[in-house]
Amino acid sequence: MKALNTDKAPAAIGPYSQGICSCGLVFLSGQLPIDPETGAFPEGGIKEQTRQSLLNARAILQSEGLDLKHVVKTTVLLSDIANFGPMNEVYAEFFSEPFPARSAFAVRDLPKGALVEIEMIARHGLLSL
Repeated sequence: MKALNTDKAPAAIGPYSQGICSCGLVFLSGQLPIDPETGAFPEGGIKEQTRQSLLNARAILQSEGLDLKHVVKTTVLLSDIANFGPMNEVYAEFFSEPFPARSAFAVRDLPKGALVEIEMIARHGLLSL
């Protein structure tokens, strides 16, 4: 296993890695919408927070020479399912077909009062079928 770490995404706020690379797969920990330069959430609401979470995830992937086209699965955690539509609008700006598989859930609370947290699984190289 290889731990991924970049200062272009917020540092882990607990005993975990930003990501782990193992057996050709990259597992990203859930990314909160923390701006790595300010340590704060972006101003605004769910759209701005979704964008920041995705930017953080992309930065970790880039530290391993990957980008969002290598993502095969995402999990989106929302503090309120009413934010699904606006989150989805921003999410669609970051991914293109073939879209990764995805699960989205409303949860009771997220760390630091975030509105969204996004985790990803990616793979090295593109799958050729």
